[in-house]
Amino acid sequence: MSDPSNQGIKTVLHPVSDLEAAKAVYTALLGMPPQTDSSYYVGYEAAGQQIGLVPGGGAQGMSSPVAYWHVSDIEAKLAEVTAAGATVKEPAHDVGGGRLVATVIDPDGNVLGLLQDR
Repeated sequence: MSDPSNQGIKTVLHPVSDLEAAKAVYTALLGMPPQTDSSYYVGYEAAGQQIGLVPGGGAQGMSSPVAYWHVSDIEAKLAEVTAAGATVKEPAHDVGGGRLVATVIDPDGNVLGLLQDR
């Protein structure tokens, strides 16, 4: 039975060291220009997925791509996954436009993202 509060993975963020070089590769891969193109984030909307490039992601603790599970209540989901054994890496916070994000680490060290749109 699926959890109605979990809408699945809809966003994947990739840390990049050279934004322009990464943008060229992802534009070619996805066959479209980015919908969001700024110095701090480049985002593509492809087949219902948000693909984001985060320059200097390493400085934010991103060492590999992070998949974000879209949820209806980020605080409730954080409580649920931490009770199940995950640890909070980055607590829920607003990244603009009412979008809340958080990350947790599973027992094997994998980073999982949670995202709630208001």
